Amino acid sequence: MKKAFITGINGQDGSYLAEHLLAMDFEVGGLIRRSSVSENQTYRINHLFKNGIKTYYGDIIDKSSIEKALSDFKPDYLFNLAAQSHVRLSFDMPFFTTQVNSIGALNVFDTIKDKFPNIKVYQASSSEMFGRSIDVDKYQRETTPMHPVSPYGCSKLYAYSIARNYRKAYGLFISNGILFNHESPRRGRNFVTTKVIEGALKIKYGKKEKLEMGNLDSFRDWGHSSDYTKAMLKLLIHSEAEDIVISSGEAHSVRELCNIVFKKLNMNYKDHIILNKRYLRPEELPYLRGDSKKGKEILNWKPSYTFEKLLEEMINHFEKDFI
Repeated sequence: MKKAFITGINGQDGSYLAEHLLAMDFEVGGLIRRSSVSENQTYRINHLFKNGIKTYYGDIIDKSSIEKALSDFKPDYLFNLAAQSHVRLSFDMPFFTTQVNSIGALNVFDTIKDKFPNIKVYQASSSEMFGRSIDVDKYQRETTPMHPVSPYGCSKLYAYSIARNYRKAYGLFISNGILFNHESPRRGRNFVTTKVIEGALKIKYGKKEKLEMGNLDSFRDWGHSSDYTKAMLKLLIHSEAEDIVISSGEAHSVRELCNIVFKKLNMNYKDHIILNKRYLRPEELPYLRGDSKKGKEILNWKPSYTFEKLLEEMINHFEKDFI
């Protein structure tokens, strides 16, 4: 039985990835960062403990906790998903974001180099690394120059770069999955898709009248976390370490997101949304659209969810709280 270890196992991606790994008869372990509200720490993975997953308290900022967990669990594969993942908040917490996303990733790679060089490593990279850079055909791909425009994007670019450096300098198997935006019913409630859906539901059921939003005209390439975590697994069991874009290949604006969600709930978003500069980024990223041709060819992967199917699933999930 192969063994896989996930940092950030209790996050959106970690929970879906753990499910996929268990379905393929992996033994699964993971690192959990302690929270003062203990019941919130594992709510995404509580249903998996019956399958024997093993969790460890730790933090990728604390290199000793990584080494201790890996020494005990002895994995064949490691998925580094732990991160400060909110782009807007990275402007408010640039030092913390950099410490977790950059130095934390370095801690993981350096621990692998010194103690566990045979473990295959997946690094969660991000489309935010591209920033405003875009190819002439309006796509971003593995060869597109990277010029991030947020502390989050900059921190992820360092982790991406040091992963490539450790792969080449020390012969480690480290792959970068350059994932574009991906959502699900398990998405945190301060991310835009969940914010819009919950806000629209509160308006529909009389809990509030208006929804405050920031930039409605930024475009993102949205997919489903379940689809994208399957690609993570395919990337790590691939014969060679690679850097691969995972995306839907479609760009939708936040305005279109609002229109679809409110329309599915029989409302017009224009009647309920007001703009608040508080939610604008100091430097906006206007457009992301990924070309996942390499991933589809090399990994034999393609997404199963459309944008509307994703939103329908999220609406149906969150509406249960109102009925």
